[in-house]
Amino acid sequence: MPIESQTMSAAPPLPPAAPAAPAGPAAVVPAGSAGARIIAVTSGKGGVGKTFVSANLAAALARTGQRVLVLDADLGLANLDVMLNLHPKTTLHDVFTGKARLEDAVMTTPGGFDALLAGSGMAEYSRLTPEVRSQFLSVIEALTPRYDLLLLDTGAGISDLVLFSVSLACEVLIVATPEPTSLTDAYAAIKVLAMQQKRQHVRMVINQATRPGDGRAITGQLQQVLDRFISTESGHPMRLIHMGDIPSDPSVRDAVMRRHLLLLQIPGCPAALAIAQLANKIETTLLVPAA
Repeated sequence: MPIESQTMSAAPPLPPAAPAAPAGPAAVVPAGSAGARIIAVTSGKGGVGKTFVSANLAAALARTGQRVLVLDADLGLANLDVMLNLHPKTTLHDVFTGKARLEDAVMTTPGGFDALLAGSGMAEYSRLTPEVRSQFLSVIEALTPRYDLLLLDTGAGISDLVLFSVSLACEVLIVATPEPTSLTDAYAAIKVLAMQQKRQHVRMVINQATRPGDGRAITGQLQQVLDRFISTESGHPMRLIHMGDIPSDPSVRDAVMRRHLLLLQIPGCPAALAIAQLANKIETTLLVPAA
């Protein structure tokens, strides 16, 4: 058993380190310098509620007056349209291929934020080719002056495409659940961000928390492992910033099955209130409050 896994008794052995990917340095686009702050919402493992968090967080921030766009950066297996019950006639794929203008692909959602949706099942966009890299950068550069915040809803894992999407963000929000497999994969993703992108810190949200305080304890446990095994370029350990917990709540499944935003369907349920608290924390610590 690798030594890292011995510190976290609940987690299985960690996978071997991924090969280097051409992700580029952090914040390839000068995030926030000419408009929007860029936050990547990512995860080590799929199925942890990353897109659910992205969409509802965007709705909560839009309520405060922030101009928000969510970009579905999972270019090969996009599902933000399913989450929002949208049926786009034009997607990011059409923009990349020159069939449509960027303005035609941006949709206004019921949550009061804009969304740029990607197609699903397109193998040619599941890899980071020079063409995809260039096209993606051009889209980001065109969008940043128009919004206060861009949320990049990335794919899961540490593929070159995911890492490139994350590299464009000034802040990274990792979504994990208390399950050992989720935590192990979150650790692997954090390790890559520290070593390849020279990140000094990342932010954590623990979804499906069963008890109050669970998420902070889990973040602290991960921090202990990082303190032992991972150092940043400055020589200091990678710092995890706990942003909040989203409790396990049956209302979430109901909203997802109905393809509705939780904040619109059941705004007073525990999970919705937790997302509103997360949005407030992001606005007060990372954004300029809306006028």
